[in-house]
Amino acid sequence: MKTEASHSHSSPFPPRRGSEGQHGSMEESGDPCIHPQAAKWEGEEGRAEITILFSLGKASLSKAAQIFEFFEAKIHHLETRPASKAKNASHHLEVFMKCEIHNSSISLLISSLKKVVEDIKIRWEEKVPWFPKKIQDLDKCHHLVTTFEPNLNHDHPGYTDLEYKKRRAEIMDLAFKYRDGDPLPRVEYTPQEVSTWKEIYRKLHTLYPTYACKEYLDAFQQLEEHCGYVEDHIPQLQDVSRFLKERTGFQLRPATGLLSPRDFLASLAFRVFQSTQYIRHSSSAMHSPEPDCCHELLGHIPMLANKEFAQFSQDIGLASLGSCDTDIEKLATLYWFTVEFGLCKQNGTTKAYGAGLLSSYGELMHALSSKPEHKPFDPEVAAVQPYQDQTFQHIYFVSESLEDAKDKLRKYILKIQKPFSVRYDPSTCCVDVLDSVQQVKMVLRQVKADLEHVCHALEKVA
Repeated sequence: MKTEASHSHSSPFPPRRGSEGQHGSMEESGDPCIHPQAAKWEGEEGRAEITILFSLGKASLSKAAQIFEFFEAKIHHLETRPASKAKNASHHLEVFMKCEIHNSSISLLISSLKKVVEDIKIRWEEKVPWFPKKIQDLDKCHHLVTTFEPNLNHDHPGYTDLEYKKRRAEIMDLAFKYRDGDPLPRVEYTPQEVSTWKEIYRKLHTLYPTYACKEYLDAFQQLEEHCGYVEDHIPQLQDVSRFLKERTGFQLRPATGLLSPRDFLASLAFRVFQSTQYIRHSSSAMHSPEPDCCHELLGHIPMLANKEFAQFSQDIGLASLGSCDTDIEKLATLYWFTVEFGLCKQNGTTKAYGAGLLSSYGELMHALSSKPEHKPFDPEVAAVQPYQDQTFQHIYFVSESLEDAKDKLRKYILKIQKPFSVRYDPSTCCVDVLDSVQQVKMVLRQVKADLEHVCHALEKVA
């Protein structure tokens, strides 16, 4: 192992007792102590970086090294110096080490070290992927999944239509240039684009009273009254976003296309829905291999205008922040089987609330027929269920109610392992990372104040 020289102003050793330095104090305990505020971002999944200070005799150095080697620890930094309070200073060293090790091995590593070293002091620094903490950070959440785009997918209806692809590029460029705080771009849709919208709007509008859930129908009526939802006009994001903001706090942001699951879910945490503005190819009005404005406006927007469902969507987004890739995949799959293709029971019949159903004539009729399998909604099962992204689903999950789906989702989210919790602050449009007792106490004070207001209101109406 390589030993690097120590310098008085830059030594990573913690200060001696009674002094303070840039690294702060370390726990003087034989057991690992978690310090989430020292979390490492952008880490390799399942591994943590730990900082260790311990004392040992020179003869024990090789034994300690063997322990680190046995647990396949990656040593990033190692320094030694004479121990400050050793019984025999000439035979004792203080060792400062930064290493990376799999999370599951940390406890065993520490217990093994305790047999050959003294005075172990630990700082456990878990690695967490970067995530946005303020709404402006969504400017960085723009990674695309290009699998279904007309330039790359030979099966896309617009693959050979140069004019369509040029038009798509023009509209996508508006979203590419957008930054938080800018006015939402307006698109002057062509007669052909309005004609495509009209065909879809007419056909789906006749199905909604029979197949859509009550929450969707109530919101759709409001959109017709206040947002220009008519068959001969494609609503503008600016008008729809204003409508949503007033009702549920959600707002729209233009998207260039199908976003990565991590980026898209992160936006939901801030009550931001990333929406495309281009429209599907006219030759395939009843189906689109990717999200388009028909899918967003007819599928997603009505449900986001419902307070309960808006909270459901934000809960998934908040759960995604800082989650590992495996949990992101599971959350994205849950989103697929609920927000995109979810069914629920109402008044003894099965209704659709998923955007992928309510914006697709063929899939809506298929989902509520006897052909596919209907399963009770269970997040543990749905999160690992394979799904179809180019054909109709073989399996749909049916919730007892939207409230039941929300309750089950929250219980599932509580099981996701992270070294911190998050809370959205609507007054600042920021996400607070709750990784210390002080921060949790601050939230409790806010909750207590809110509860007092509720109790006061209850006294007045009782």
